[in-house]
Parts: sequence; C-alpha cells; structure tokens
Amino acid sequence: QKVKDTMRVLLPVLLNKSHDSYDKIRAILLYIFSTNGTTQENLDKLIQNVHIESDSDMIRNWKYLDVPVISSFVAQQHKYVRRDRSKEETFQLSRWTPVIKDVMEDAIENKLDSKDWPYCSRYPPTWNGSGAV
Repeated sequence: QKVKDTMRVLLPVLLNKSHDSYDKIRAILLYIFSTNGTTQENLDKLIQNVHIESDSDMIRNWKYLDVPVISSFVAQQHKYVRRDRSKEETFQLSRWTPVIKDVMEDAIENKLDSKDWPYCSRYPPTWNGSGAV
C-alpha cells in the first residue's frame, strides 16, 4: 500500500531519540529513494533537525551512483544507459537490477566512458585478461 504523506510517517522516526543515527540516515535515504529526490532546502532541514551533520556525506554521496538525491541534480546530469536484462533468468523477488551492476560490468569489459569515469584506467592494448592492470 502506497504511503500518502511520507513526511508524517518519517518525522516521528527521525525525531525519536532512541534510534541510532545510522537508522535515521537509512530512513532519510528510503524517503529520498521513494520520492525520486528532494530539494536542497528539504534535505538541509532534515539533516539539521536530526543532528546528523557529520554524517551527511553518507546521504549526499549517493548522487555519484546516479541516485537523484537532489531533484535539480537529475536535470543537470545525464542518466547512465542501462543494459537490457529482460532475457536474463531472475528469481521472482529479484527482478530489479541496481545501476552499480551495469557500471561494474562495463568497467570489467572496459566500456566505461572516460569522460564520465575519468579515474578508471584503460587496459593496455596488449592486455589479454591474465593479470592485474
């Protein structure tokens, strides 16, 4: 069943002093994932009210995995092109494939765009897959 007012459900969890800060970060991330991003002001208010300023990078760094943490970030950055996995065998409960799987497979196959991934090294032209690069 879809939650109608996520903030009403989220705030009591975040303001509860018995919850660990990591649990609060998980709750904020679930909120961001479910709403497909939030505004910068809303994120700043959540972080300040919950008193997790020192751990806020755990939330903000998800943007590097193409998760739209800030709604305006999605418009600025282009999305990673996903692979077609419709013909792969999957379990009934695991039909969704995370973006990081596509990224890692492309890194192994040396198909990452150096413009988007400048820190990934290219294999030498004589590499045959039999050793570390």
